[in-house]
Amino acid sequence: MLDQLRNGDVVTVTKYDRLARSLKDLLEIVETIRAHGAGFRSLAEDIDTTTPAGRLVFHVFASIAQFERERISERTKDGLASARKRGRIGGRPPALSTVQKSEVRRMRDEEKRAVSEIARIFNVSDRTVRRV
Repeated sequence: MLDQLRNGDVVTVTKYDRLARSLKDLLEIVETIRAHGAGFRSLAEDIDTTTPAGRLVFHVFASIAQFERERISERTKDGLASARKRGRIGGRPPALSTVQKSEVRRMRDEEKRAVSEIARIFNVSDRTVRRV
């Protein structure tokens, strides 16, 4: 899209934080749009960078959005660290217990059963059987 911009075009998005993942990226994209002689408009925030006031509001909102994303990330990391201290381990629980894994290995390697058959027996995917 950026390569197709012409002077006088206006790039319109529903929400400005959907255009980029970080404030730095957002500012670079909007600067690229401006360099092509085009404007930027966000419908949700009613921002229009074709005006000086719109550019000011855009930079203020973009900074606030970046700040909020960083705060969310900090809170998530703090929560995970707190959970680890309490002995909680994140992630999905294993599909097979240690005993089941050894049985899968035995059936696969010694009995030479088909991976799909073993997967059906243990009610897991073929990939889980191959990973064991």
